Amino acid sequence: MQQKRYKPVLLDYILLALIGGSILYFCWQLENELQYEWSWETIPQFILRNKNGSWEPNFLLEGLFTTIRLSIWATLLASVVGVVMGLARVSQSHFARMLSRTYVEIVRNMPPIVLIFISYFFLSAQLTHYLALDSVVQDLPPWLHSVISVLFSKPSQFTQFVTGVITLGLYEGAYITEIVRGGVNSVQRGQWEASASLGFNRFDQLRLVVLPQALKVIVPPLAGQFISTIKDSAILSVISIQELTFQGLELMASTYLVFEIWITITMMYLVLTLGCSLLSRWVEHTLEWKN
Repeated sequence: MQQKRYKPVLLDYILLALIGGSILYFCWQLENELQYEWSWETIPQFILRNKNGSWEPNFLLEGLFTTIRLSIWATLLASVVGVVMGLARVSQSHFARMLSRTYVEIVRNMPPIVLIFISYFFLSAQLTHYLALDSVVQDLPPWLHSVISVLFSKPSQFTQFVTGVITLGLYEGAYITEIVRGGVNSVQRGQWEASASLGFNRFDQLRLVVLPQALKVIVPPLAGQFISTIKDSAILSVISIQELTFQGLELMASTYLVFEIWITITMMYLVLTLGCSLLSRWVEHTLEWKN
């Protein structure tokens, strides 16, 4: 069915005028009341730098790349944890259901910064003490250092990066668990009964009948969860992971260009999340079309 084209109403114009007026008032206050001196010409050097005639990412762009890497790896880990725990939530085993529900309730009812500090001090100590991860990475050949730098982070920051991925993955996994549980529960009970009457065991019922139908419900929220992971990754700046927010805080402390840096960071996050939002909408429309 063709969607009707949206026509703006009077309220839309009023809201637009209010937003524009607020922005102008904010700029006027900075200019006249706070006597703030803008210095936008210094921002590009924090995004790209010219080294020996070639352009390289500088602090802000490196931070953006680290944010993207963190979000991708954390989402992959969260998807694995979420699928396993989500299937445990609809399992016939009482122990599995209780274990999964305990995980979800603990994570969802705990402030994320508390979880991050607990995970950081515990996980980082374990990775350093028992696995000697820092020594292992430092002893690798130079070409593997390059691979690690591209896929993860600088070798000197590898332990912090892995800790951040695990922490963020466990946090987001609780929400994906509920997405998976909701998707499986959206499949009509008759589908379970029909597949059981054909002689399928529980695993085959899930694999061949229920999950293919549940995926159409699960995939769109998963794309939205990836956007949430990008935004939540900013909190990892408190454990000194050099993602975008951390780099911005460091630059702000050294240059005092508060508004220029935060506005630039905001625009970078917006470009990233709006791009993912458009991708999420395309996936949703594709699944609707296949229905």
